[in-house]
Amino acid sequence: MAELAQKPRRSGGRRKSSRSDKVNRKAQIADISPLKDQALQLRVADVGQLAQIHEAVLKILSQIGVIVEHDGVRAMLIADHGCTLGDDGYLRMPSDLVERALETVPREIKLYDLNGKLRVDTSSRITSYCPGHNCVRILDRTTGELRPCTLNDIRETAKVCEALPNLSMSCSLGYPSDISAEDEAVETVKALFAHCSKPAAVLAHDEHIQSRILAHLADLAGGYNNLADKPIALELMGPISPLRLPEDFCDRVINAARHHLPIVCYPATFPGMSSPISVAGAIAQSSAEAIAGIVIHQLTEPGAPIMSGSAVLPMDMRQADLAYGSPEYMLNGLGAADYFKSIGVPSWIGSGCSDSHAFDAQAAAEAGANMAIAGLAGTPFVHNLGFLSGGRTGSLEMLALCDELVGWTNQMAAGCPVNADTIAFDVVQRAAPDNSFLTDQHTQDRFLSENWYPALFERSDADAWIENGSVDLKARIGAKLSDILT
Repeated sequence: MAELAQKPRRSGGRRKSSRSDKVNRKAQIADISPLKDQALQLRVADVGQLAQIHEAVLKILSQIGVIVEHDGVRAMLIADHGCTLGDDGYLRMPSDLVERALETVPREIKLYDLNGKLRVDTSSRITSYCPGHNCVRILDRTTGELRPCTLNDIRETAKVCEALPNLSMSCSLGYPSDISAEDEAVETVKALFAHCSKPAAVLAHDEHIQSRILAHLADLAGGYNNLADKPIALELMGPISPLRLPEDFCDRVINAARHHLPIVCYPATFPGMSSPISVAGAIAQSSAEAIAGIVIHQLTEPGAPIMSGSAVLPMDMRQADLAYGSPEYMLNGLGAADYFKSIGVPSWIGSGCSDSHAFDAQAAAEAGANMAIAGLAGTPFVHNLGFLSGGRTGSLEMLALCDELVGWTNQMAAGCPVNADTIAFDVVQRAAPDNSFLTDQHTQDRFLSENWYPALFERSDADAWIENGSVDLKARIGAKLSDILT
């Protein structure tokens, strides 16, 4: 192991860090700061409360039901699986059908990069991180302008996703306004994989676009069988609250199941507007909607990979604005993660997002808070990194900040291992008499792993910081993005 460097003596002046010094230091940090297994977990609900939520989910599906707008799926559920259609148009699903479908859901999802390397494993205790998608605007990193996203912005996002070490996947952040509606989703997927080797979270708008995306993914993977064996993408889709499964959603669920392409099935639910305003009520309804989709998916192909989670999006009722930076957003996400874990369905949680419209103190404060909470959620997957404006603006600066925050939150979530080696009685016995802890082998072997070393956050002496130009975090992030994109 490397020896601890001697601390430099103070002198009349300090040598300013060169660009190559900074690049080398960042490379070293990337090498010595691998993500750790998660040990600490934060729980919103206990076992008894989760059982109450599950009971409510089953009652919603069996007594209230869902509107299934796909004629073939509705007929299949009635004729073959004991579902009933009420005069109100709602299809009721028997609880035993729901339970049987949940039993066939795989307990893990694995995603691979274009080189065949495993990048995401939901059975791992190391959390995977992914940007958000489909923002209507982009915060221009050079001008500070809020403007429509273009295909070139997608390309830049992909390059940044490739370079940021703590991101496991790529995602678009925005959608390209300069591409036709029928082509933008396909061109987005092509741009992501042209500039990033990591697996991608993708979004199709209907079954025809989905088929085109699947064909491109199969070409990249070397065929549909290879795509099923080592999937390189995760498709996002969901019902519509309250309690509606559109025809195109059903078609996409069925197609994904047949091709064994992993999907996330989750509705966008607005508490107080399309679901109960209470956290438990919103979780119960949105989970019922997601599970209705899971039932169709698993009946099509038992064991096909699927996951879920919360997209319960609180609203600030004063102006009906989304509140991604709110504590309620994280409470809903944590509660849903607890619930899906209790029924054996892999799940994700959103974080790394803010309601601020600028990359400012509010953005950093909200992202820091919700990233730390997500790190303790016990879910293997975190998405929506890089969101501003309550999910309507994508920001590469925010994405770079979130990549840095992954390291902080991962170190915290790793907890405090307690064993003979970490208690280190023999080290105290050996080093205390002459205060030789710094040079003790125990320290030498662990100083790179016991502490988290930031790549962007400031830790230098204040005089040295001033002497080197008083560069703030926003400027450091800007320089990092320029390094990646030029």
